[in-house]
Amino acid sequence: MGSGASKNTEEEEDGSNGGGGQLYVSLKMENSKVEGELIPHVYGSVPLIGSWDPSKALPLQRESASMSELSFVVPPDHETLDFKFLLKPKYSNTPCIVEEGHNRLLTGGSLQGDARVALFKLEGDVIVEFRVFIKADRVSPFDLAASWRAYRENLQPSTVRGIPDVSINPDQTPIESCPSESLELDLEHYEVPAPAPSANSSLVYAADNAENPRSLSASGSFVNDNTPKAASNSPKNSGVEVDGSPSAKEMEVIVPDPSDTYPASEVAESKSVGTLSPFQQKDGQRGLFVDRGVGSPRLVKSVSASSFLVDLKPDAQTKNSMPAAAGAVAAAAVADQMLGPKEDRHLAIVLVGLPARGKTFTAAKLTRYLRWLGHDTKHFNVGKYRRLKHGVNQCADFFRADNPEGVEARTEVAALAMEDMISWMQEGGQVGIFDATNSTRVRRNMLMKMAEGKCKIIFLETLCNDERIIERNIRLKIQQSPDYAEETDFEAGVRDFRDRLANYERVYEPVEEGSYIKMIDMVSGNGGQIQVNNISGYLPGRIVFFLVNTHLTPRPILLTRHGESMDNVRGRTGGDSVISESGKIYSKKLANFVEKRLKNEKAASIWTSTLQRTILTASSIVGFPKVQWRALDEINSGVCDGMTYEEIKKNMPEEYESRKKDKLRYRYPRGESYLDVIQRLEPVIIELERQRAPVVVISHQAVLRALYAYFADRPLKEIPQIEMPLHTIIEIQMGVSGVQEKRYKLMD
Repeated sequence: MGSGASKNTEEEEDGSNGGGGQLYVSLKMENSKVEGELIPHVYGSVPLIGSWDPSKALPLQRESASMSELSFVVPPDHETLDFKFLLKPKYSNTPCIVEEGHNRLLTGGSLQGDARVALFKLEGDVIVEFRVFIKADRVSPFDLAASWRAYRENLQPSTVRGIPDVSINPDQTPIESCPSESLELDLEHYEVPAPAPSANSSLVYAADNAENPRSLSASGSFVNDNTPKAASNSPKNSGVEVDGSPSAKEMEVIVPDPSDTYPASEVAESKSVGTLSPFQQKDGQRGLFVDRGVGSPRLVKSVSASSFLVDLKPDAQTKNSMPAAAGAVAAAAVADQMLGPKEDRHLAIVLVGLPARGKTFTAAKLTRYLRWLGHDTKHFNVGKYRRLKHGVNQCADFFRADNPEGVEARTEVAALAMEDMISWMQEGGQVGIFDATNSTRVRRNMLMKMAEGKCKIIFLETLCNDERIIERNIRLKIQQSPDYAEETDFEAGVRDFRDRLANYERVYEPVEEGSYIKMIDMVSGNGGQIQVNNISGYLPGRIVFFLVNTHLTPRPILLTRHGESMDNVRGRTGGDSVISESGKIYSKKLANFVEKRLKNEKAASIWTSTLQRTILTASSIVGFPKVQWRALDEINSGVCDGMTYEEIKKNMPEEYESRKKDKLRYRYPRGESYLDVIQRLEPVIIELERQRAPVVVISHQAVLRALYAYFADRPLKEIPQIEMPLHTIIEIQMGVSGVQEKRYKLMD
């Protein structure tokens, strides 16, 4: 009740200077350490007690192990108060011990005399000294009323006491009925458009959301690109310069020979051009201008220099690679920065696996998860690079191991994508997801050599032996992949893709080198295996835990705020109020919706927070298990709990402005920030990923913003501004085709 003391300027505005305001008085005393356990008390004149009878003295309440406190408000007409401390034995009827000296006099908020110590004379004339702390702050009637209102509301008994945290098919009495005409529900009638950023997310092939090559021009073609050798029988480019740039012959990508597992200092012959690659340069020789496929020419020095002059900036100039996170994620990142090897600050997850094994789906999902945790993560899909550089009309023969031109073209784009990823990491990127088949040791050796000293590589191999899943993935590939966008005969596309798959199967070599994670038959969610080798550290551990719990089983997740609460009506933050009449109507409509939408989903469950308004909203839903999650509670607004934003702006202007400047990182005094909320929601996300049946999540605005941002892959900075209206259901459909969204607005 005494958390807000007004400043003098506010006192004058409220007309409380001198007589209009009231004094909030706090009396504190060190806890007694003498034998007999003496309890500190206080007595004195009106308005404290109005009696100097020790038997009527008020006890100080224990505030901590070392301090006791008594606080009270002095009305305007009694601003002169005299009092004294005394000690009362806890278990005996022996006389009280009154402090020595004159009465303490408090006039207009100022204490007369010494306010620091209280002296007591014990048996045998032993004088004991106790430290005391006396504080008086002037508060306006406005502050006092707001504090009292919050105090009264917090003291109201809970209406959901007795409801267990977990209830299976609960037999509960629904909240009072409301007019039947307001409960009629036609799902299609209530459907509303999803927000623009996510409206077409389900229509985009997952690989198309990956990063574009850095050398891609505005027209969608590569800068200084050659006609692909594998796709054309025309003579080689004659080396004509374009727009004053060096000739294409001089600008080809330098690809280290992947056939040799050489150390960094050894030489490698470039298969793309007849000139020496940087790995062939002797110490002291001059560097060459070579096109690495990422824009303008860059000077590549000899291996002895161990760095590129332009691309790889010194550590002191590299952008800080700390994640935008709090709690465990931030602590782990600090430890890695301080104690781990330099290359461990950047992590490359390199996918390995045959086509149609769910690599791109896994890469997109992992990218979304790590971004949501606060790690700067990007998805680099080599197939996208190949399509942009060599076109989409490549038949199965392009992917044969005995087609040297096809092998060279595919190796070239893989090196180009890897270099783009490493360059991005050197600029501050944290986690790169390298999405390709990478099905041979030769290819993987090339990638490890390119990453040496720059980032840590973990191979993520996806293996699937379920022919039904493989067949389903093949058909989805023909439907969605740009490789077959111009193929009019669906079955012909299926046959071509099977031929492509057979080409990869003939040369496939499972991962046995380096650090790796193997996912074996994990996509169905019905068991499978996961094998881990040489994996350590916080982030790799979180990745393994996430992958263990993910699968492709289609199921809906329904997100909704609680029905309108009494605090919503009053415009107050936080609190634990009951729902309003409109909230009760929504509770009925929600129950009707869930019954119709999930009528065939007997394994569905209802999740709520531990606050009354979500539990009451779910009370009309019957026939489904209900689980209360503390992690789903609304963001903790600390000392601002129960206040309106106007009250915060008036009484705490600095806090109001700080929150306005950065709502993502702003932490309420004694409360939480959005980053704190994300950290406590990670177990919820993991469990939502693990669930194979529908889940209805009834929670609060800030929490649902964070959950929705995960599924919609929205940037962290946008989370505090995401619209999350009352009485609206957001249906997230999870499955093999990605994440789709529908919205239903049941009432205004």
